[in-house]
Amino acid sequence: MATIGTFTKDDASNYNGAIKTLTLDVKKATFRKVEKTNDQAPDFRIFSGQTEFGAAWMKTSKEDRAYLSVKLDDPSFHAPIYASLVDADEGYSLIWSRSRQAD
Repeated sequence: MATIGTFTKDDASNYNGAIKTLTLDVKKATFRKVEKTNDQAPDFRIFSGQTEFGAAWMKTSKEDRAYLSVKLDDPSFHAPIYASLVDADEGYSLIWSRSRQAD
C-alpha cells in the first residue's frame, strides 16, 4: 500500500486535496458529497475542476473505523485505480491498493 493523496475535510463534508502517482498528478481534487439515488450509488463524486474521474462509498472496516472506498477512472488509465480514504494524523490519506477483493 502507498499513500497517493492527502486531503482535508471542509464544512460541507467535502474532501479537498491532491493525488500524485508516477503518472497521475491532480493538484486539486475534490470528493463532493452527493445525494444517493439508491443503496448502490456512491456517497461522493470525485472531481478535478469540472471533470469527474471517480466515486467513493462510505464503508466501515472490521475494526469499526469509517473510511471511503474509492474508485478512480479515466480513459487514459489502463484500469481503474482502487484506494481508500482514511483518517490520518493530519487530515486524510488516500491509500492505494493494487487489487480489490469482492464485496
